[in-house]
Amino acid sequence: MLLEVEGLSVNYGQIEAIRDISFSVEEGTVATLIGANGAGKTTTLKTISGLLKARTGKITFDGVDVTDMPPYDRVKVGLCQSPEGRGIFPGMSVRENLEMGAYVRTDRKTAAYQEDFDRVMTLFPRLQERIGQVAGTMSGGEQQMLAIGRALMARPRLLLLDEPSMGLAPKLISQIFSIITEINEQGTTVLLVEQNAAQALKRADTAHVLDSGEITRSGTGDELAGDDSVKAAYLGGSV
Repeated sequence: MLLEVEGLSVNYGQIEAIRDISFSVEEGTVATLIGANGAGKTTTLKTISGLLKARTGKITFDGVDVTDMPPYDRVKVGLCQSPEGRGIFPGMSVRENLEMGAYVRTDRKTAAYQEDFDRVMTLFPRLQERIGQVAGTMSGGEQQMLAIGRALMARPRLLLLDEPSMGLAPKLISQIFSIITEINEQGTTVLLVEQNAAQALKRADTAHVLDSGEITRSGTGDELAGDDSVKAAYLGGSV
């Protein structure tokens, strides 16, 4: 397994946000966490990426215990997050944002770096058109593309995506999810947190339902999409 989460619990002060959750992500796959607002999805990703500290539990990445590893070192070993709400640098240009994504890399003057930059331009042609534009002046969809592209510039082995469809028009949501599938097909493992359960489950090899900080169901994407309780709670009765 590329990622293993074992018995993870996280608190915000006295409030227990996630409670004794365990799951794994196999290399080369797409895994998803679905659930209502406040279920603990974003907390889980932030803890995996190192932005929050676990109260108990263990996080293993490619056989290495990263539970207490600083966030920037997790990026160096290939664990990178595109945050909820995009989190771009609004006063910087598109190019500067992408360069910041590669900040921890030591090969920024090599062909490998250029290959990754070209990959992002191919995945997101709109960013090529906006390469010199100040990022904060772009549309929400363009900013989401930039946030994912910036994360890809770190050359992640596991890409953590937090609500990539949030606030986007339906046409853009479909486009973003198609790009996520393409990123995975190119070899990047993806852990996706998403409220749009229908889109997430269609693309997930494995899926987990988070409810009030606990994992209540797990299975393949197809299995959960066909589960009556999941349909009723998250899919409006059908996929």
